[in-house]
Amino acid sequence: MSQLQAATTSPATSSRLSSWSLLLNNRLATGGLIILGLIALLAILAPILPLDDPNATSPADRLQPPLTEGHLLGTDQLGRDVLSRLIWGSQISIAVGLAATAIAALFGSIIGLVAGYAGGRTDNVMMRGIDMLMAFPYILLALAIVAVLGPSLINALYAIAIVNIPFFARNVRGVTVGLVSREFVDAARLSGKGHASILFTEVLPGVLPVIVITMSTTVGWMILETAGLSFLGLGAQPPQADLGSMLGEGRRVLFTAPHVSVIPGLMIFALVMSINLLGDGVRDVLDPRLRAGDLTRPRSMTRLERRSKPEPRIETDAILDVQGLETSFQKGRKTVPAVKDISFSLKKGECLGLIGESGSGKSVTALSLLGLVASPPGMITNGAVYIEGEDVFSRTETGVRALRGSKVAYVFQDPLTTLHPLFKVGDQIAEAILAHRRINRSEARSRALELMEKVGIRDAKERVDAFPHEMSGGQRQRIGIAMALANDPDIIIADEPTTALDVTVQARILDLLQDLRRERGMALLLITHDFGVVAQVCDRVAVMKDGDIVEAGITGEVLADPQHAYTRKLIACVPEIGQGKAFLEGLRPLFAEKQP
Repeated sequence: MSQLQAATTSPATSSRLSSWSLLLNNRLATGGLIILGLIALLAILAPILPLDDPNATSPADRLQPPLTEGHLLGTDQLGRDVLSRLIWGSQISIAVGLAATAIAALFGSIIGLVAGYAGGRTDNVMMRGIDMLMAFPYILLALAIVAVLGPSLINALYAIAIVNIPFFARNVRGVTVGLVSREFVDAARLSGKGHASILFTEVLPGVLPVIVITMSTTVGWMILETAGLSFLGLGAQPPQADLGSMLGEGRRVLFTAPHVSVIPGLMIFALVMSINLLGDGVRDVLDPRLRAGDLTRPRSMTRLERRSKPEPRIETDAILDVQGLETSFQKGRKTVPAVKDISFSLKKGECLGLIGESGSGKSVTALSLLGLVASPPGMITNGAVYIEGEDVFSRTETGVRALRGSKVAYVFQDPLTTLHPLFKVGDQIAEAILAHRRINRSEARSRALELMEKVGIRDAKERVDAFPHEMSGGQRQRIGIAMALANDPDIIIADEPTTALDVTVQARILDLLQDLRRERGMALLLITHDFGVVAQVCDRVAVMKDGDIVEAGITGEVLADPQHAYTRKLIACVPEIGQGKAFLEGLRPLFAEKQP
């Protein structure tokens, strides 16, 4: 088991940040939680707090200003205590907002689940009904519902819940449509499960986070909409107080006693803003992609936290020199190294193969060279990368960005995911050129066409306006290589460029890289897990395992006399034609020996 896996499965994993800790790491969400908690606590404790009767009038004490003796926030036009009415009114507003949200979530989610799962005519009928509701401005529709049912707080609750059902139905239906075509749902059908069982045991768990997130971000607006109806006299009726009715009553004395309307207005603002901030924080915590690191915006360059100053570089003829590189990932409160003490060099015109099994740290090493590891959670914790004698990490972000695509270029494994699906391939190559050169678009397009012909795209003039999905896997990979060559780089890093291709196309891509390397004198760092590719292309090889380079040397020497047991296993896993069962028999003693 690798050290990284061991760190993950060890008892030390108690240091992983919990959902609660992640939420508290978000300052805005924490602020919203504190404010909302204080308001909710006051509302819950309203029956036992020493407050005046919120409906008791005292004409003799009308319109008293704040900080008056016995009335901390003053009184309204009928002499009623504003503080008492504010706390009781907050209790009502919060209860109505939560109830309306629950009703809208229940019915909207059921509609969305059924429509998304059933599809066809059922989906059309249900969604067209939802479209009819959404065709009306929701506040006008709420006014119409209350006008039909009659002014009251409970009718306002129903109206707000009804007009918000479409938002839940739309969100849930969209997620459900994506889930019902997944393989695990097909497996549930094949096992004999009924529709209701599949819907509630297979689909609902996948939709539930969306429902929770929508509720957390909607409840604030529910409170605001209810307050709006009460402000217009269609919600809470006298003498009952909620924040909206207090605001509506206070507008009559806005100029003579502004505190009567300003105070409930500020309470509505604080309540809605705190709920929305907390809802955003809950949404971030429930996103599994953000649980690996801090809830912060990803950086444009990997965070640099080197424990020690890099040693002065010894002068060599290497164009790329990596010394003691260590890249780590933040896992809760711990920092776990993914690659450790990586050192290698690459001369101009040379090809170095970086080989190892999946998860050995090859791609992390390649991305670390120009600070491309996602941060958070990644960080460079030690070492240095020298390009033509200059430490890359001593540059500013702008300086590092100038190296990307000009001095050093990448060719990634799956061009279908690295090419933008909505832009033509010729425009994408031209964009790579324009990022580093001040030329007009027509010149960039001509250069893109020239590069497409150079990498072997047939009928390049016709294919220059094609979209990535209109091209084969081999053609897309050639486009990726053309983009890498756009600015005549000195170093190309090819991260498993042939893995997603068939054998014949693999050979052509490798031949293309070899020809370009010889013709242009570029240094090539080739990342792969196939010793057959290394033997065909690379001058030297470095073998990686569990984030370490366990063996390095000239390719022919390593292949002829591997020193490390792991290297021997990798070489033995390359089959030869005609071996048959003897191939498997030869692997048994190798995998039986213990690792050093």
